[in-house]
Amino acid sequence: LTAVAGMIGAVAARLARVIDRARLLEERLQAGLDGARALRTRAELATLRTRGLLANGSIGLLTLCAFLIGLTIILLFVGETTAVQIDRYALVGFLAGVVCFMLASILFFIETIIASRVLDFGRH
Repeated sequence: LTAVAGMIGAVAARLARVIDRARLLEERLQAGLDGARALRTRAELATLRTRGLLANGSIGLLTLCAFLIGLTIILLFVGETTAVQIDRYALVGFLAGVVCFMLASILFFIETIIASRVLDFGRH
């Protein structure tokens, strides 16, 4: 759960930066830009939207992962303290949580790839 919380923090920080950048670009568009700059700004806004959707998806999957891991802990506790046989449900809950974590990591990786594409490091 600590790793999940750390990932949520990292992805949320990236999402906040995406939102801040999008607000800045939208303000520039409203202030009026010439044709070429306006086109580049709109293209960057489209990229930021994609990045935001990926970050939101990652956060959603990480939240579901945390829920499933918590549910697994509850099921294991109930299974140990009662006669109810729910080991298989705990196993399914844990594996589903791990799958959610892996999918969230993939979305996060894709978002970072998209973010790094805009970097040209002084090459024009």
